[in-house]
Amino acid sequence: MSEILDHARREVTLSHGRTRYFDLGEGTPTILLHGVGYSAGGTSWYRNLEQLSEGMRVIAPDFVGWGTGDRLEQGYSFAYLVDFVREFQDALGLDSSNIVGHSMGGWIASLFSYESPSRVQRLVLTASGGVATRTLAQMTEFVPPSEEETLARIRALPGITEAEAADWTLYDWENITTPGALEAYRKILASMNNGETRARYNTQRRLPKIGAETLVLWGSADEVNALELGELTASLIPRAELRVFSCGHMVPHEAPHEMNSALLDFLGR
Repeated sequence: MSEILDHARREVTLSHGRTRYFDLGEGTPTILLHGVGYSAGGTSWYRNLEQLSEGMRVIAPDFVGWGTGDRLEQGYSFAYLVDFVREFQDALGLDSSNIVGHSMGGWIASLFSYESPSRVQRLVLTASGGVATRTLAQMTEFVPPSEEETLARIRALPGITEAEAADWTLYDWENITTPGALEAYRKILASMNNGETRARYNTQRRLPKIGAETLVLWGSADEVNALELGELTASLIPRAELRVFSCGHMVPHEAPHEMNSALLDFLGR
């Protein structure tokens, strides 16, 4: 997998500086937006990119504040992350694309689809945030992991080989050890743990305004965003269908083949 990712690795300069992304396959562009995890980035789609690229063009950027790109000196906000997606599309010459978001990425995808409907062809929300306003213990009580803990987390995923786990850990550790990563992540958590901010950017009033055909993917044992939140998300979007997998919150990691098949079917119609 490392050869595929290294070959697909790109950089683009946006208003904040450099952003890394991975670009594979051909066809309708589909942007994959990762979650809030400390080691997250475009590499969060490690178990999805190759299979998805067989049926479409998949583009997986690091959000500003994550991965190996440049950081902001100022604080972070939902508004900046949503505008990052628009600016990223502009930089790649995309008037619109499919948007797939996981967890926080789904929250940003929901806000983006509400604000810029003409820029979204089809939408996929995977275990997405935004419906509930509560904060999460893993965000408020964040402790940076060691390299051994990073490897152990990946090694514990179902169906992953030791070679894949070691390979993926190298990418995650590169994200974590990029200069400024910890400082940026603490700024991000400060913004996202603010109750007033979370309430202001709650998606419940926005989801009924989303016009894009939408696929909602959820894990039946999601320990972060319970399945009831997935059911509520799907019920609020006019043109949404819900698919539930036997896994937890990390659907792209825990049920990659099932998710990939669902995306190829939905986005290839």
